[in-house]
Amino acid sequence: MNDLPTRLAAKDIATDAFKAVMRNLAGAVSIVTASHGGVRAGLTATSVTALSAEPPTVIVCVNRAASAWPTIEAAGHFGINVLAARHRPIADRFAGRGGIKGEARFAGASWGPLVTGAPTLDGALAVIDCETEEALERHSHTILIGRIKAIRHATAEGALLYWRGVYGQIEDELQAGAGI
Repeated sequence: MNDLPTRLAAKDIATDAFKAVMRNLAGAVSIVTASHGGVRAGLTATSVTALSAEPPTVIVCVNRAASAWPTIEAAGHFGINVLAARHRPIADRFAGRGGIKGEARFAGASWGPLVTGAPTLDGALAVIDCETEEALERHSHTILIGRIKAIRHATAEGALLYWRGVYGQIEDELQAGAGI
């Protein structure tokens, strides 16, 4: 009897099946923000990763259908605000839950710029302020490569995660003494 999982060719992979598989990748939850022409915009993202330490650069994948995309694209910069577990309501707002868009997403929290002018969340676990180095369009998304211009990190607390379509959290095991 063959216990190997079924393998499908790329042409046979349905969008829903792909999304179900990808939901098994737990990801930190961040808010990607930008400001252009007096307009602030942002969205919730889990597609954020380091690209290089020399020079310090990151990658962010943004759906071009997102309401925040035109501002992020025009700005030439963006901020990545890594959220703590206590920021779940902010993640929901920037994900557009309840139909909230534009400036209304910034309500209920304190925001200020670092270097580029991108809005950064006071009290975020980490903030990465980037100048857009390159934007690569692929399918429904744009891959933004950001050259880091400034960073800020807060005291250790549990991170907000997204896994299998729901939020969760992870506590700082090292601080708790568990170690790796």
